[in-house]
Amino acid sequence: MTVDLTTPSALRTLGLPAAVREVLESADVIVPATRDELYALALGPDGGPVFDVVYDVHGEPVKEADVVRCANGLAVNYPEDYMRRRDPDCMRIADDLPTDKPRYRDVFGAEFAPVKAETLDWLAGQRIVVVPFRAGGPTHGYPSLAIVPANAAFFALTLVDLQGWTTFDELGPFTPRSIVYVAPPFRHTHFDGRQVVVHDRSASLHEVFAYNLYPGPSAKKGIFSVLLDIGEQEGWLTAHASSVRVTTPYENETVVMHEGASGGGKSEMCQEFRRLDDGRILLGTNVVTGTTDTITLAESSALAPVTDDMTLCHPAIQGTDGRLVVTDAEAGWFVRVDNLTEYGQDATLERAVIHPDQPLVFYNMRGLPDATLLPWEHTLDSNGKRCPNPRVVVARSQFRHVVDVPEPVDVRTFGVRMPACTRQTPTYGVMGLMHLVPPSLAWVWRLVAPRGDKNPSIGESVADTEKLAHGGLVAEGVGSYWPFSTGTKIAAANLLLRQIVAAPRTRYVLTPNQHIGSYHVGFAAEWLTREYLARRGTSRIRPEALVPARCALFGWTPREMRIDGQTIRPSYLQPELQSQVGEDAYDHGAAILTAFFRSELQQFLGDDLDPLGRRIIETVLAGGTVQDFESLTPTNA
Repeated sequence: MTVDLTTPSALRTLGLPAAVREVLESADVIVPATRDELYALALGPDGGPVFDVVYDVHGEPVKEADVVRCANGLAVNYPEDYMRRRDPDCMRIADDLPTDKPRYRDVFGAEFAPVKAETLDWLAGQRIVVVPFRAGGPTHGYPSLAIVPANAAFFALTLVDLQGWTTFDELGPFTPRSIVYVAPPFRHTHFDGRQVVVHDRSASLHEVFAYNLYPGPSAKKGIFSVLLDIGEQEGWLTAHASSVRVTTPYENETVVMHEGASGGGKSEMCQEFRRLDDGRILLGTNVVTGTTDTITLAESSALAPVTDDMTLCHPAIQGTDGRLVVTDAEAGWFVRVDNLTEYGQDATLERAVIHPDQPLVFYNMRGLPDATLLPWEHTLDSNGKRCPNPRVVVARSQFRHVVDVPEPVDVRTFGVRMPACTRQTPTYGVMGLMHLVPPSLAWVWRLVAPRGDKNPSIGESVADTEKLAHGGLVAEGVGSYWPFSTGTKIAAANLLLRQIVAAPRTRYVLTPNQHIGSYHVGFAAEWLTREYLARRGTSRIRPEALVPARCALFGWTPREMRIDGQTIRPSYLQPELQSQVGEDAYDHGAAILTAFFRSELQQFLGDDLDPLGRRIIETVLAGGTVQDFESLTPTNA
């Protein structure tokens, strides 16, 4: 396929900083007219079937990635294990606006301006791809720009697949609200081989400098950072959440929005139940005795995904009925497929990626030239084990029944990865299958956003790895979007609290994944909670049907749970009733969790904290009861 190499006049009409305009005037600029043209560029000058992405580093060629042309898309792989997932400590702030994140000058002992100038000079001497996009999706997004080396066109393809294909003609003259720059060799020449993503903000422009080719911290979460920055200025949030419209066999509709730290079950909320060969659902397997519990659902609810990861809570879509209204901030989803290990485990996803309407971009998966890439064939890390972070970028339109209009949220669930807890090895894994919490406690859980057990999404820092290996907890922070925020924690906490208070008809629920006490449950608890709440619809759970959880942070526990006439054993709702746990082990785990929350919440008690937020945190520190939290933010749903 031939690619039009002429620079359109639209580039000359953009409102750009002078230094950026100089790059576009000096470089060999390619502006693909169609996605097909951009896809062809990603295959390299020969069109594949294998293309190595190589850069000159101090006079030596260094391979950063390779691209393989498969029947259903591109397989992108990185030579280094380290580059196959997001480094959680890669964000650096170059400006002087308020932030709680590491500033570039404090980490590297110098200002960013000279490196920024070097980056632009390097791009000016390259063959580059320039693509426009709307940060925040096609409908409510902010016109933006990406400048990428042509041999890394797969990166630009990923970005526009996530945010939605558009053209300069469609956008017309504009001043970019954000610009993404990609300069891979600087990882070696300036940053000792580490992933570094530098954010340089002003009141009107958010620049993202990506010094690596894994798109997670830049093309994906970097755009999340842009939206959070804009929202902090304008007074609204982009939540780190998935959401799904659940339609029961009786045609009741409930919209569930699921939040949580990385690995907390956001993608899984939009997935069907995993069933055994005989159709039953495996609820749990006791890690001590090996005994199992199953449940039979002849017909489960129909799922219509609304959002996958970046959930836009833009003021333009909010209603007046007391529920939060959400829509997708993306046109495509960066789907992790580590839980696909063989054929038939997720028919919907398998259909979407094996027989797509257009060729896709796959990461960390084994691709053979011109053969169909299978989503359960993951790249092996250097230790011989499957890479835990295989990904594919899939357009929302590839999924059946996807919802394309804003939806009001009935229930906001929050997922937490829990380790096994037993009498012999007590841990904090004592959350029951489902807990209802008042809005104040829902805010507290989002402030801390604990990330425990094994998390497949990102590489851990050495300190975090040590904590998690020994049953400890790590806080991902405010709303679980804090890793991507360039602002301050207190400003984010205030925005989140105001959002929660402004939606009094939205209910709040906690649900664990991986373990409930001594039972391994995977994501079954999350799926059963979704089914249970959908079947109840808008009806409230009567106060007499609830009991305060033994740990006050868990709010209330249902006395019983019945789904399709079947009763869930009480020991799944109250893990202290399990013979392998008991009250002592439960209390030990609850003490770990409570101490962790008290430690993490201290940092929010600054002068700028909302007064209601201060009272809520002080109630946690004072050992308040669930009734105390309810009195601060009464439940109206």
